[in-house]
Amino acid sequence: MSEENNKQEVEQQFEIEEAYPVIQQTMDKFLAAADVAAVYGELIEHDDIVILPTAEVLSVAGFGVGSGFGTSEESDEKQIGGGGGGGGGGRVLSRPVAIVVSSPGGVYIEPIVDVTKIALAALTAAGFMVGMVFRMLRGR
Repeated sequence: MSEENNKQEVEQQFEIEEAYPVIQQTMDKFLAAADVAAVYGELIEHDDIVILPTAEVLSVAGFGVGSGFGTSEESDEKQIGGGGGGGGGGRVLSRPVAIVVSSPGGVYIEPIVDVTKIALAALTAAGFMVGMVFRMLRGR
């Protein structure tokens, strides 16, 4: 039985070692998204004015690898089985946040206002407030 356990441990180690290059390659892609080039866009020049667009970049990733082996004691014969697998996923989000303007009059930052985000935040806050009012009135 110890020979079978050793074989299972070797197979398990092999499966994990096969997953490492895939995980490394995926992580490299996510880290490339957080590069300076993704945060600062290309310079835009017009006469004496230079504009530099800037963005906020968020990169999120998660991975998992696992395997297992066991025996079945339900039948008369002991059966040994096992398996393994892995998976992962992630997302890269970016949104413009400001532009840096350089002109003969000086350098200034012009923020980019996301009206949709502000409206959604206001609607969410209003929804919570209405819910709390109903909750307080129901307690009377």
